[in-house]
Amino acid sequence: MKTKIVIGLGFGDEGKGLATDYLCRQNRRPLVIRFSGGHQAGHTVVLEDGRRHVFSSFGSGTLRGAPTYWSRFCTFYPIGFFNEWKALAALGMKPRIYVDALAPVTTPYEVYYNRALETVNAHGSCGLGFGATIERNESPYKLFVQDLFYPAVLEQKLGAIRQYYEQKSRTRPDDAIDDHIGFFKQVVQDILPLFELVQEKAFFRRLQADTLIFEGSQGVLLDMDHGFFPHVTRACTGPRNALELIRDNGLPEPDIYYISRAYLTRHGNGPLPNEGQPANVRSNPLETNQYNPWQGQLRKAPLDIDMLQYALSSCRNYYAGLREHLALTCLDQVEGPLQAVEAGVLRTYGHPAALAKAIGFPFHSLLESYSDRSAGMVETVWGVRQGVEG
Repeated sequence: MKTKIVIGLGFGDEGKGLATDYLCRQNRRPLVIRFSGGHQAGHTVVLEDGRRHVFSSFGSGTLRGAPTYWSRFCTFYPIGFFNEWKALAALGMKPRIYVDALAPVTTPYEVYYNRALETVNAHGSCGLGFGATIERNESPYKLFVQDLFYPAVLEQKLGAIRQYYEQKSRTRPDDAIDDHIGFFKQVVQDILPLFELVQEKAFFRRLQADTLIFEGSQGVLLDMDHGFFPHVTRACTGPRNALELIRDNGLPEPDIYYISRAYLTRHGNGPLPNEGQPANVRSNPLETNQYNPWQGQLRKAPLDIDMLQYALSSCRNYYAGLREHLALTCLDQVEGPLQAVEAGVLRTYGHPAALAKAIGFPFHSLLESYSDRSAGMVETVWGVRQGVEG
């Protein structure tokens, strides 16, 4: 058995879905494990036949037939899950997913509260209730996926959660929320046959897979401990959670795949290094990250070597001696030479391998992607690009 961890080195949107899909194509009997964030992720995969999907509640190997394990570190939103399951079914898929019994559940209360708070604070939230769910589940007002299987338990806990938000906001939720809660409870009954409820220790004891691909969310520069407060997510977006699952369950030591676009992006409020400097990036009509009321437009800037090295250093606090790889994505979207700010100076790089070296990766550890389509990545061996068959 092999294990691999996929981590974004920036503020998210680096190409983690692309990398996960690529690794599923390259390895036998893969299982994708989501270990951070939750239903607010948006990881895009495009197949050779043109089928395209943005993954939020399933692993990004689903279109390749890879099952998903949804760990206790990830929020689970029944309404989002059901919508995505139906979208995948429309693509001809019957997705297989194992959901940990202790995964925290997002309700319409969290979505409502999150959006009301973001309107005031403007921290850069995507408005899907992820952070509010984590915050509430750190209080006594917990709701786990296993609770969804017990209607009386669910009813009692939803009532308590309503009181929790009434006390927190000092207002009574409006009637529209009551309608959403009724819909939520119906959806819960609809989705129970669509996934397998599992308990972590028993699941890994009986696991049959050749390759475990741990798919991260967002990026290290949004990490709750290593990002820039208050514009952070309530998640450990580095490898820490994945390493905990690996070590607690006696799994093999992993390779780590760090992902970065060829330029820096941020979707949402918060600092973006080098913003305002010219980013030689052409428009991408296939860009997943479009304008929305909570995050605004996707912002772009030249890469920042110091920030990438900071993100890498933050991750290395949690391991030693593991094999590391760097994947540079969206290389086809750069007009002219690659650019990055290094020690405050905008520099150019004649080849992706030169940029990788500046970040701190040897040539042979580099993967390149020239498109967000399924043509996918090419491996670079000592600076010479070689095509990799899917």
